[in-house]
Amino acid sequence: MQMERRSVPTEFEVRSEGSTFGFYGYALKWGARSQNLGGFRERVAQGATSDSIGRDDIRALFNHDPNLILGRNRSGTMRLSEDSDGLHYEVDMPDTSYARDLATAMERGDVSQSSFGFKTAGPEGDSWAEDDDGFPLRTLQKVALFDVSPVTYPAYADSTSGVGARALELLAERRGLSVARLDSPDAIRAAIRGEIEIPALSSEARTPSPRYGLPTDPVAALAALSPLFLPRY
Repeated sequence: MQMERRSVPTEFEVRSEGSTFGFYGYALKWGARSQNLGGFRERVAQGATSDSIGRDDIRALFNHDPNLILGRNRSGTMRLSEDSDGLHYEVDMPDTSYARDLATAMERGDVSQSSFGFKTAGPEGDSWAEDDDGFPLRTLQKVALFDVSPVTYPAYADSTSGVGARALELLAERRGLSVARLDSPDAIRAAIRGEIEIPALSSEARTPSPRYGLPTDPVAALAALSPLFLPRY
């Protein structure tokens, strides 16, 4: 399944002890509503990551770059925990030039966003409804995490980034629709309500076109052909 990415503002705290240093902050906050992701908003339900952080192999990366690894939960260099506010992560950074540069950028406030890569955990991994304004709202109920990353730019800073495309693909699959039909908040809202149906074949599409000049009605076609099979005397 294709990975999705989301970003949130984060207040990083950088700590150092001798030659070692690290940081901590929130990878995501429960219930915080995103901006418009392409016709819908999104939030994360409390506890959505609880299964994943106890089961999955999750990395901390800078800007989601696998070449710039900062920590990993299975090696003990990253610790993930949930509290009443969201998913908290603490990373012991490696003694590398890129990690030292990142720590300086965090202290200066130049890097102040976190992003997480995830996929929904099966059909029950998300749900769709409408918010108080009637705008389509997706809630992430259960997710599997791939990585959590301090990032320079949030994933949805550009409205043309297509960050919500995979979410709409999943909704279209469940409703038996072409994702091309979910091209506006009204269309997404109609899909949530079950008001969009798969278009039935038109009467023209169901009726075969005439072949060899014969009528399309079977009885009329048989009558037209019958003289060909009558005996000649």
